[in-house]
Amino acid sequence: MITDIEFGERVRSIPSLVLVSEVAKEIGVDTYVVGGFVRDLLLERESKDIDVVCVGSGIGLAKAVSDKIGKGASLAVYKRFGTAAIKYGDWELEFVGARKESYRADSRKPIVEDGTLEDDQNRRDFTINALAISLNAENFGELIDPFGGIEHLEEKLIKTPLEPGITFSDDPLRIMRAIRFASQLGFDIEPETWQAIEDNKERLEIISQERISDELNKIILSKKPSYGFKLLFTSGILKMIFPEMQKLHGVKVIKGMSHKDNFYHTLEVLDNISEVTDDLWLRWSAILHDIAKPATQRFSEGTGWTFHGHEDLGARWVPKIFGKLKLPLNEKMKYVQKLVRLHLRPIALVNEEVTDSAIRRLLYEAGDDINDLMKLCKADITSKNPNKVRRYLANFIKVEAKIKEVEERDHVRNFQPPISGEEIIETFGISPSPVVGEIKNAIKEAVLEGTIHNNYEEARSLMLSLGLSKGLTAISK
Repeated sequence: MITDIEFGERVRSIPSLVLVSEVAKEIGVDTYVVGGFVRDLLLERESKDIDVVCVGSGIGLAKAVSDKIGKGASLAVYKRFGTAAIKYGDWELEFVGARKESYRADSRKPIVEDGTLEDDQNRRDFTINALAISLNAENFGELIDPFGGIEHLEEKLIKTPLEPGITFSDDPLRIMRAIRFASQLGFDIEPETWQAIEDNKERLEIISQERISDELNKIILSKKPSYGFKLLFTSGILKMIFPEMQKLHGVKVIKGMSHKDNFYHTLEVLDNISEVTDDLWLRWSAILHDIAKPATQRFSEGTGWTFHGHEDLGARWVPKIFGKLKLPLNEKMKYVQKLVRLHLRPIALVNEEVTDSAIRRLLYEAGDDINDLMKLCKADITSKNPNKVRRYLANFIKVEAKIKEVEERDHVRNFQPPISGEEIIETFGISPSPVVGEIKNAIKEAVLEGTIHNNYEEARSLMLSLGLSKGLTAISK
């Protein structure tokens, strides 16, 4: 963590803080930076978002700062919330007046009153987020730490400033935030704070699904997201907010034969994929790739445990899961659905006898997502036997080389059949009918099978031949 001297020098070197300090002095308001920016500055994490708290009107201070900056500032005022924000180069500054809050039992929306810096720090969720930096001229850059936040940063500990039961009961979203910060920072949660999370988790029912999923996505984007999911699982929260994932947990044994725990396997796949991508939706594909295994689990004599069709059923579940979690039902969802449906296909190609036809079909179905699909498949290789993992990865390198070879030669990624339905109708002088689709599909299959090349001349020749076999006569060239 940054030293006291380095911290002071860093604060004085940030032009935005110096500017706000000068304006605050001019208009006569006590002003501080509070929250995540201070925490990240101490942890030497990059941050461009600054929360400014003043004892007075935050909107008034923001307007004065914006006027001082001039044309380079973009000011947004939110009178309903008593806040304002300035975008200034790479920086975003949010201004608010110091306040104190009280809560009703049926809502996380606080009753807000004007307050002091102490009141404002008291309402913060965790001690590491209650740290403040003075921007006042008489003690500019001084660190104000009423709850031992610096010590907790050093101890890597998440702890509430006030009694944790009250903190979480007042605003249950802080339960998700505690787990999110623990996951993002790799911190432990202090025992009393953890107990209060377990005791108050049912209060999450008053939180909107959108807010819960926003925190869940931030956990997924952690460097090692499995840690956050294990906290959700252990606390009982995962069962409440994402029961489909909870059901992956557990191992059944019949006649001495068992299967891997699909919950921990999924977490391992998620961590594996997180080492190679920051893409949220590719990480969601890892989470959902085996989601239907519990529903497809079967035991048969001699074979043991099987999960036939889990990839297709899982793909069909994706829209329902996205809808329930209030995730976007758009191209992102379709992307996840595709990867879940196809995630076993490259694995089936890991042998010496793989055909060009099989590669062409995979390229056709995966399209531009083929590289992401291969990342998912490689992440899906989990075993306690490192030699087995190395062997599978080596085989995947061969498959990737084969994919590249076929793609460069046949150009079938995202291809459309060279002959359109309109051309079939015009060539044979027929009305739209099932036979048009049959001819078009036969041409597509011929390209994928390698019977003809992916070009117009060969496709048209096949179309004429197919039409003749169906008793059709070409009337146009």
